Amino acid sequence: MQANQRNTPFYYEFRVTGDSIDQNGHVNNVVYIQWMQDVAVLHSEKCGGTAAMQQFGATWVVRSHAIDYLSPAFADDLIIAETWVANFRKVRSLRKYKFIRISDGKILARGETDWVFVSVEKGRPLAVPEVVQTCFPLLPDYS
Repeated sequence: MQANQRNTPFYYEFRVTGDSIDQNGHVNNVVYIQWMQDVAVLHSEKCGGTAAMQQFGATWVVRSHAIDYLSPAFADDLIIAETWVANFRKVRSLRKYKFIRISDGKILARGETDWVFVSVEKGRPLAVPEVVQTCFPLLPDYS
């Protein structure tokens, strides 16, 4: 399920599977990083960002991730992953995330990724073209 309005975050609903659970009985911390990447890719595909990026022979690579774990998630929890782009800088973009358990509305984690726009051929940063930027609504104040 995705948000259809340009002034709202993209969201994706999913159920936690057993392979996400660690020896402590809850979702392992590295699984959230995978979820961050997965929902970012889904958002980019949905809004046309992936096609626009490919026109320039470019891709996004991660410069850094930050995440705050607020409450554990468990097998079979139904989760909403929200993501939005907070800004574009010359060769970079900051994307933020929020993971919410549907049953009680509890925020499980908040995170962000600093992405760098890179030439696939040369492996060097490129300025993010306006056509790519316009695919993503900017929500700098959303939290």
